[in-house]
Amino acid sequence: MQAKTSNPPDGGYGWVVVASAFTVMGLTVAVLKTFGLLFVEIQQHFDELASTTSWITSVTITFFHLGAPVASSLCARYTHRAVVITGGLLAFSGMTLGFLGLNMVWMYATTGFLQGLGISFSWIPATSIVSHYFSKKRALASAIASAGECVFAFMFGPFFQWLISQYGWKGALLIIGGIQLNICVCGVLMRPLASSCLREARRHETERPPGSGESRTDKEDKSPTTHKTFNWMLLRQPEFVLYAIFGVLAAMSFFVPPLFLVPLSYSLGIDDSWTASLLSILAVVDFAGRLLCGWYANLHVTKTVHLLTVTITLISTSLMLLPLANNYLSLAIFTGFYGFFFGTTVAIHITVLADVVGMPDFDSALGLFMLIRSTGGFVGPPLAGLIVDMTGDYRAGFYMAGATLILSAMFLVTLDQLQQRKEKETQTNNKQENSTLPYSTLHLLKLQTKRYQ
Repeated sequence: MQAKTSNPPDGGYGWVVVASAFTVMGLTVAVLKTFGLLFVEIQQHFDELASTTSWITSVTITFFHLGAPVASSLCARYTHRAVVITGGLLAFSGMTLGFLGLNMVWMYATTGFLQGLGISFSWIPATSIVSHYFSKKRALASAIASAGECVFAFMFGPFFQWLISQYGWKGALLIIGGIQLNICVCGVLMRPLASSCLREARRHETERPPGSGESRTDKEDKSPTTHKTFNWMLLRQPEFVLYAIFGVLAAMSFFVPPLFLVPLSYSLGIDDSWTASLLSILAVVDFAGRLLCGWYANLHVTKTVHLLTVTITLISTSLMLLPLANNYLSLAIFTGFYGFFFGTTVAIHITVLADVVGMPDFDSALGLFMLIRSTGGFVGPPLAGLIVDMTGDYRAGFYMAGATLILSAMFLVTLDQLQQRKEKETQTNNKQENSTLPYSTLHLLKLQTKRYQ
C-alpha cells in the first residue's frame, strides 16, 4: 500500500492512528502496570524469594528502555507500521512462551526480555507516528493516545484477577499473550505518511525566495518524514541535553509515589479495601488530567514548555503536601491532586520533545530520551528506599520525590531561556541581513514573493 498524504492531516485518518495508538498503549504499558497481580502466583509456583521473582519486571522495564533507540532507528529505516507489528509479535511470543513456565531463567527470557522488547517496539513507534500525523492538534492527539494506558489499566486489574482464578497464572499468560496479538492489528492500521514529503519540502524551500516568511517550524510540520539514519548528534544539542536531564530527574520522582503510597496508607491505619481505592482514584484522575491538559494545550494559549513547567511545579507541591495527610480523606485528596497533575505532565511531555528537536529528528530524539530517562527510573526507587530506611518514615520518600521534581523544573526554565535567546538572535540577524541588502535586490525579492503568492 502506498503512503498517503504529504502533509500532516491534523485529523481525518489521523484519528484512526490515534485510536490504534490508544489501544497499543493499553496492551503494552497497562499490561506492565498490572503484571504485579501475577507476581505472587509465580513466586509461589517456583518457591523463590520476592527479590528473585521481581527481576522479571525489572528485566521487562530494562529492555523497554534499552530497546527504545533500536525501535527509533528501525522506524527511520523502515516504517512505524512494520516496527509495531514486530513489537506485537515479540510481546505475544513473550507471554505465550512464558506459559510453559520451565524455570525462573526461562521467565526472565520470555515474560522479561521478549515482553520488554515487544513493549518497546510497540510503544515507541505508536507514540511517534501520532506526532507525525498531527501538527496543530498534536498535544490533544498525544494526550488521547496516552490515555489508553489509564483506561486499560483500570479494566485489566479485575480482569487479570478473574483470569488467574479461572485458569491459573499460566493460562492467564497465554490469554494475555493472545490479547496482545491485537497490537499487530493496530500496527496494520498505522498507515505511513508519504516518503517523498521531505524531498518535496526541500524542493519548495529552495524555490521559495528568501524573506517569504515561512518559519523553520512550519517547514518541519509540512515534512513529517524523519531522517533515514539514527541521529546521535542530538547529544550535542544543548536544548535536547537540558530536556534529557529534566527527564532523568522527573523519572527519579515518578516511580516513587506508587511504590510508597500503599505502605504509607497502611502506616496510617487505613484498611485494605480503602487503600485499594486509592489506586483507582489515581487511574481515574490521571485519565482526566491527560485529556484536559491535551485539550488546553491544543488551544495554543500557552507555550507547551511553560505548561509543562507549571504542571511539574504543581506535582512537586502535591507530593510535598501528601505526607501531611493523617487519615483516608486527606490522603485521597492529595493522591487525587498528584494523579491529576501527573496525567497532565504525561499528556504533553512528548509534545514538548517534538517542539524542542523538530519533527525530522523526533524519532531519534524519542529513542534517546527514553534511554537516558531510564537511568532516573532505575536510581529513583532505590534512593527513595534508602532514605526511607534511614529515617524510618515513608513520608521521606515523598519529600525526596517532590524536591527532585523542583530541581527538574529548573532545567525546563533554563531550556526556555535558551530557546528565547536563540529566537531573539535569529530575529536580530535577519533584520541585519535585510538592512544590508541593496535596493535592487530587495525590489527583486518583492517581485519574486508576489509571483509565488
